[in-house]
Amino acid sequence: MQAAQKQELHEDSLCARDVIEKYPREQRFTLAILQDIQRKYKYIPREALEALAEYLEIPVSKLYGMATFYKALSLTPKGKYIVTVCDGTACHVAGSMVALDEIEKCLGIKAGQTTEDLKFSINTVNCIGCCAIAPVMMINERYYGNLTPKMVKEILDEYRGE
Repeated sequence: MQAAQKQELHEDSLCARDVIEKYPREQRFTLAILQDIQRKYKYIPREALEALAEYLEIPVSKLYGMATFYKALSLTPKGKYIVTVCDGTACHVAGSMVALDEIEKCLGIKAGQTTEDLKFSINTVNCIGCCAIAPVMMINERYYGNLTPKMVKEILDEYRGE
């Protein structure tokens, strides 16, 4: 491993400690700490898991189990913009898979993947809770409904242009 990579990993661990040490040393806060780490980094770095395991005095394997159990947590880097496509019944019937196909085509990646430049990630979920405007996608915290392939392309182009 190169010196720059080692320094970056060390800095990730130190920064994660800032998040971790806001909480008492109690296991009941584990999920909240993992969520805060994820919010900060857009994923949970290995070094952060190790720092948290040390802080809570629990095995890294227990934290790894939690991080892989919850779909909202990720051990791999996510993009700046997380595109979440609803595939619940209403959205599916209204054409969510057509919208997903267009997103994948526009970004050159499949659901569950992240672009090489770490700008976009695609996720699918069973329900976003906006059935009245199906099909729906979210980009980070912003909702887009009544999607058509043309709308999807225009929306993604706006985010690309930023």
